[in-house]
Amino acid sequence: MERTGRNPALAVPGDIGTALALLTRLPLPALGGDRGAAAAWAWPLAGLAVGLIAAVAGGMAAWLGLPDGVTAGLVLAASVVVTGALHEDGLADVADGLWGGAEPARRLEIMKDSRIGSYGVIALVLSLGLRWAALAEIVGTGGLAASVLAAAMLSRAPMAVLMAELPPARADGLSRHVGRPARATVALGLLLALAAALVLLGAYGLAVCAVTAMLALGCAAIARAKLGGQTGDVLGATQQICEIAVLALCAAAV
Repeated sequence: MERTGRNPALAVPGDIGTALALLTRLPLPALGGDRGAAAAWAWPLAGLAVGLIAAVAGGMAAWLGLPDGVTAGLVLAASVVVTGALHEDGLADVADGLWGGAEPARRLEIMKDSRIGSYGVIALVLSLGLRWAALAEIVGTGGLAASVLAAAMLSRAPMAVLMAELPPARADGLSRHVGRPARATVALGLLLALAAALVLLGAYGLAVCAVTAMLALGCAAIARAKLGGQTGDVLGATQQICEIAVLALCAAAV
């Protein structure tokens, strides 16, 4: 199902730079050329970079003796700054579109509008609030770094799944420009995320992966039914939902 070129290599080192350039605001070049969706296997590694920066911010805050709630807020702030709120923006747009439009064309039109509506605001408040609450529960348990890294990596792998299995919902936009990854590309990214979950969370990581997979499938079903496919905003919303779930499960386990 490769849509990105003629028999491209499954993975090249430059894909990590491509993933970082696409999913973060880090000033790094797309080393080795921009392979578009063929680099989707490296999206969990881009999440690893985001998670490392957020975990370091949290570790420094905890070392300074800041309250758990403040530490959790700084972890969130670091993540948002590194990504430029890319996924949060997608969540807000999807919330506005799905609940503000009565048919696919109107929903897509609303999602493309740069203005944010009440549904989008509510979605952002809930996303930030739920993640903050989970992180505040985890701070001080010794599991902050592992939880943040697991959430950052696991939440980015499903985006490639939706990109591969659903057609682009609109004729333009980031999702269509990047292309659709091959199943082998998606599988490699999922294996990276699974390995990370097992290393960081132990056997509990299997349950976290299972819940994340179910949520991603639910997001895919909603996108297909309501929009006829996926967009960059849908991918961002899926990432946010999966990250909330991973952090919540990690908080429940402490």
